[in-house]
Amino acid sequence: MLSCAKCGRYTCREGKPGNLPQDCPMQSYGDVYEEAGQAYQGTDGRLAYLAAKIEATGYGIWPRLREIMEFSNMAGFTRLGLAFCVGLRREALEVTRILENNGFTVLSVICKTGAKAKEELGIRDEEKVRPGRFEAMCNPIAQAKLLNVEKPDLNILLGLCVGHDTLFIKHSHAPITVLAAKDRVTGHNPLAAIYASHYFSGKLQADK
Repeated sequence: MLSCAKCGRYTCREGKPGNLPQDCPMQSYGDVYEEAGQAYQGTDGRLAYLAAKIEATGYGIWPRLREIMEFSNMAGFTRLGLAFCVGLRREALEVTRILENNGFTVLSVICKTGAKAKEELGIRDEEKVRPGRFEAMCNPIAQAKLLNVEKPDLNILLGLCVGHDTLFIKHSHAPITVLAAKDRVTGHNPLAAIYASHYFSGKLQADK
């Protein structure tokens, strides 16, 4: 079982494999690390190299959007897909403006594209956010497939719902990065619930 989150040593980050916990995956998954190492010999290795350079250069200095632009420039990415939620349409417009002002071609697709009713998914009226009204379903598969046709170099996710982001990632052909994860309660800052876990304790118990 993989349980790195419970490790109290984190000797991997110090390069001290001789002091590994007994249940560390580095003790028993040598073949996996060998396979991963081979993968870095190709295009993925180039991206990993650029990511490390971005980390060193912009650490604590650049906001994430700047990091995405710098990474894209270094990788030679000029066509950027933007899959966004209708609830963040203003933010999507501003992101598009910034990216275009920095020389990128932006291909943006809203979550409600297709204008299909939630009933097509089997959602009953009482299960809607606002019963008694038409609600368009989010359509992450169409978002991904539309962008697949346009062939962006990189797709950027902006505020897709949990589950919808899962489907987009599953169907996207281009590599993906996340600009913002949706969290309506915390202003799209999911870790706020962790940093203030005492206050949010009642909201962090999943229904069983």
